Amino acid sequence: MTDGTHANLDDLLQSGGIRLGRAQRDRLDWLTGQYGAPTLDDLAGGRRSGVLILKEPPSGAAAELFYRSLNPGCAVVIPTSENPGFDFLKSKLTEFGTVGPRGADGPHEMWWGGIGWSKFLSAADAATARPRIVSCYPRGGDATSAFALRHSLERFDLACHIEPIDTQFSDRLLCFEKAEFMLRMWNKYREPLLFVEAGAVLREAPLLPSFLGCDVALHKWNRWEMSARTLYLGRTRAAEMLLRTWQHLAASYPAIWEGYLLDQAWSLTSSQMPLDTVWLPRSYHALAGDLGAMRATVLHNQQTTTLELGPDSAFAGLVRTARRAGRTGARDAFMVMTSKAEAGKGIAVILRDISASDAAAVAATVEAVTGAYAADCGGYGRLELSLCAWQDDVGAARDAAALARYRILEIAPGQRIANDFFAHCAADDAVMTARHLFP
Repeated sequence: MTDGTHANLDDLLQSGGIRLGRAQRDRLDWLTGQYGAPTLDDLAGGRRSGVLILKEPPSGAAAELFYRSLNPGCAVVIPTSENPGFDFLKSKLTEFGTVGPRGADGPHEMWWGGIGWSKFLSAADAATARPRIVSCYPRGGDATSAFALRHSLERFDLACHIEPIDTQFSDRLLCFEKAEFMLRMWNKYREPLLFVEAGAVLREAPLLPSFLGCDVALHKWNRWEMSARTLYLGRTRAAEMLLRTWQHLAASYPAIWEGYLLDQAWSLTSSQMPLDTVWLPRSYHALAGDLGAMRATVLHNQQTTTLELGPDSAFAGLVRTARRAGRTGARDAFMVMTSKAEAGKGIAVILRDISASDAAAVAATVEAVTGAYAADCGGYGRLELSLCAWQDDVGAARDAAALARYRILEIAPGQRIANDFFAHCAADDAVMTARHLFP
């Protein structure tokens, strides 16, 4: 990107009042280099090209017309994509990725998508960064599947590490066994890692994730269920945090299914740092018998089932809508911020009615809350900000905060949040404590 293009993008973002964190801005710069100059809130007009940045969610009819005007030469960027008002438009587009929030400097999720993967898939062939393919299988089990994977790798000249490991069962891996293997590979090698389930075969060189330069890449089958059968980890701090969080959850809850734990690790990591996630196309998670199997990059030999999520049917209801839109849900903490204050003293801020409120008001309130905490944490060592559309979500967020023994505050979009907001909360707490001790 030239200095002039960079300056023009600065001016565009400033004119729109758009605040991006460093990782989000890096992704936007990269997209501008791939697609061309960006425009802001350009919903009218004919055929388009370049990067289209949307601040306001379009209505159903406007979203449909906007979608029909797009072509593979366009990328759509939504810098406040945590707002469910954008969900309908996202459902029309191909979802490429998301970049999580980062404190007061980048207090929103950023989503990016477009029309199909063809542009990136063709460009990825020229990628210079190459991942190391890693895989494992139960020791004493059938090694035929691992041999098939190794054999398929030979023509792509990709480094690999495939080994048998000790497992509780001879015919399958448990989540904690896979996560521990991945952590060992992370410590052993310096390249980006691409885990591919033993039994899969590679039909093409899997260079898309390293070409896109993300922290983590995975596929959501059914558009929401995260799968660990094909899992890419870039050599970044955010990728390491995701991996260690996943490994910790798997070790703590060894009986829980890997799809559930990977989802929760992604949600936890995204709330605490700007995780740059790519949602891989189906060609990286194709199944034997798929109509598109002949065009697959990674072809798995087993059908994916809901067993990977475990038997808790309520889990789907909690996360499906949000994950289909590539965002954390109302019952996840949208953002976690920490300070140097006492670590055990936390505060939960619940922003309610986000679906019924103006998108700009929701975004401004998020920025005000995070800015106030950064300016004066009020002695609270941890802030968890939750965005809730419905009263049931508010209740769930309150219950979670109560379990953590956090101070709970409920606010509405547009509410004035001063820089001493948290200091006032702490003062109120002190008064209440004094009244309790000295009635």
